[in-house]
This record gives sequence, C-alpha cells and structure tokens, in this order.
Amino acid sequence: MTPPDSAGVAKARQRAILLVLAASATFALAAAAVKELGGAIPLAQVILARNLFALPFLLLLVARSGGWEMLRPRAPGMHALRTLFGLTGMVGAFAAYTWLPLATATVLGFTMPLFLTALSVVILRERVGWRRWSAVVVGFLGVVLVARPGAAAEALPLIPVLLALLGGLGWALAMMSIRRLGEAGEPGVTIVVWFAVGAALVSGIATIPVWVTPDGKQWLLLIGIGAVSALAQLLMTEAYRRGETTLLAPFEYAGLIWTMAMGALIWGEVPGVVDLLGFAVLVGAGLFIWWREVNLGVRR
Repeated sequence: MTPPDSAGVAKARQRAILLVLAASATFALAAAAVKELGGAIPLAQVILARNLFALPFLLLLVARSGGWEMLRPRAPGMHALRTLFGLTGMVGAFAAYTWLPLATATVLGFTMPLFLTALSVVILRERVGWRRWSAVVVGFLGVVLVARPGAAAEALPLIPVLLALLGGLGWALAMMSIRRLGEAGEPGVTIVVWFAVGAALVSGIATIPVWVTPDGKQWLLLIGIGAVSALAQLLMTEAYRRGETTLLAPFEYAGLIWTMAMGALIWGEVPGVVDLLGFAVLVGAGLFIWWREVNLGVRR
C-alpha cells in the first residue's frame, strides 16, 4: 500500500497539475478576448484594462497571503524594472494576439525560455552548455518555420512577428528581474500586485491622448480581460503553492492547445502542416531546455 503521506503528496501534485491546466485555459480566454477586440481599442487602453480590472481580484491574494504588510516593497527600483520589462512583454503579446492567428501568437511567446537561456549568459554570467545552445538555435529555426519570411503568399506580416518576439524578450527580462526580487526576499504576491499597479499607471498615462470610448461589448471584453487574467494568475499561484516548479512548468505549454482550439472554433484559424512543424520545434526546444535545467539543477 502507498503510505498515507505519499498518497497526500500525489494528490497535491495532481491538483497542482489541474490548476496549471486551468490557468493555461484561462490565460487563453484572456488572449481570445484581446483578439476579439480586433484593434478597435488602442493597445495602451487594453493594457490599462487588463491591469486595472485585475487589481480587485489580486487584492484577494494579498488578503490570503498576510494582509497589507505584504505590499511594502523591499526593492522599489527593481520593481520599476520588472514593470518596464513586463509591459514590454505585454505590448508584444497583445499586439501579436490582435494581428496574428491566436495559436501562432501564443507559440511565438514560447520564445521566452530561448531568450532567457541566452540572456542568462550575458547578464547573469551563467554557463550554458552546447546542448542548451543547440536548443536555442533549433527553437529560432522553429520561429522561421512559423513566420516563413520570403515566402510571399505564406509569410506572416513582419511587424506583428517582431512584436511577438519582442514580447518573448520582454517576458524573459521580466523573469530575470523577478528572480532578482526573489533573491532580495520579495514575496511573490508583492511582485504581482506592484506590477499591476505600475502597469496600470504607465498605460493609463499612455491612454490619455488615444482614448476611445468602448461600446457595451467592448466594455465587457475589457473587464473580462482583467478579471480572467487575475483568475488565471490566482490559479497559477495556487498551483505553484501545491507543486514543484520542475513538475508543473511543462504543463504551461497546454496553452497552445487551448488557443489552437479557440482559434479554429471562433475565427477558423487552422494551422497548416508547416505551422504545426514549427510549433513542434519551438515547444520541443523549450521543453528540452527545461529538461536540461532540471537535470543540471539550474534554478531560474
């Protein structure tokens, strides 16, 4: 028989995996809502809504995690950098959701671990072996398969692809700044809430000269983007409270399955054979990097 404590650990891990899958699906819903807006609302305004309408839900996380004392930042300057990098990632991702097929935008966001591996050498002075460097190169070959530059009829529009890659770079830099904040003793809830506050302030200022008054459907979508993103954040946070990062990280790639399904059902976006090959290469490269880091004991 399985010892009771082992059975409890197994159940906690199963719940954590289900929570990650649910969070990935919820993030995909938020991405679909951004796409449904179709660029009718300025990007700065969408980002403002995403952060402003998420804040009430994130404050529930504060209450669960120790109250207002958790909001006292230990490294304000690093929070500012994390906000800058996170906004870069959000601008790139939201632009890609708007102008590219949903699954394509999602998979291009999976360049984040490729950028993170390369940047860890330049910024953190970490050693990266030839296997992970090979995975980075292969991953970007997957980007070429997806974007198909030079193939006149099949090539994706260059600017949205570059914005999607900028988003992946921004998320990688944000992850590095989160790591530094963690090393400074900053709790996760503090990092999440101050990013939402900082991003709302910056995007709010950027929104002033471009404000477009939404209609009823657009208001619902904007509120939904914020609320659903906050729910996804809460689900992901709860998942990582219950399970180890090394167990859960691969399940975040389930987001590609959700966005492929939504793209096909709502907008008729069915990836072709070359698209699927590019998706497989990019996801495979990311999973290989994760596998190598787990085996080498590298902590991100």
